[in-house]
Amino acid sequence: MKTPTLIILIFSMLAFANAGLAQCDSFAEDCDEHFSEAYISDGQEYRALLHSDQTAVFESTLFGSNTYRIAACSGKSNGNLIFSIYDQEGNLIFTNEEYSNAPYWDFAVSSTVNVTIEAHLDPNKSESGCAVLLIGFKK
Repeated sequence: MKTPTLIILIFSMLAFANAGLAQCDSFAEDCDEHFSEAYISDGQEYRALLHSDQTAVFESTLFGSNTYRIAACSGKSNGNLIFSIYDQEGNLIFTNEEYSNAPYWDFAVSSTVNVTIEAHLDPNKSESGCAVLLIGFKK
């Protein structure tokens, strides 16, 4: 008797989690507005559903001799998602927090680097929501 109840509970939890991330899909479209024809998406949508002080962590490789645009969105308004980029040694390369939580930033990369991108909601603007990052490179 306990096994069917446990299975139903697990499937319900998974369905709830997927529904939360599905809500983030529409925010990816809003975030896409920060890409002009000059930038091509890397084809990935980095998404996470965040609450209060949670941080989403994304890994990426930025290839040398390219200019990248990273766009960060959470909801319909700009400026409530803080993202920071770290190199392989954990050194901070950039944070949009120093630029009024700018919704996107362009990076010229001279040599290939693996990066970690951390994103969290600005506690002064939102307690929960979707974090969506898009990465594109200049044509």
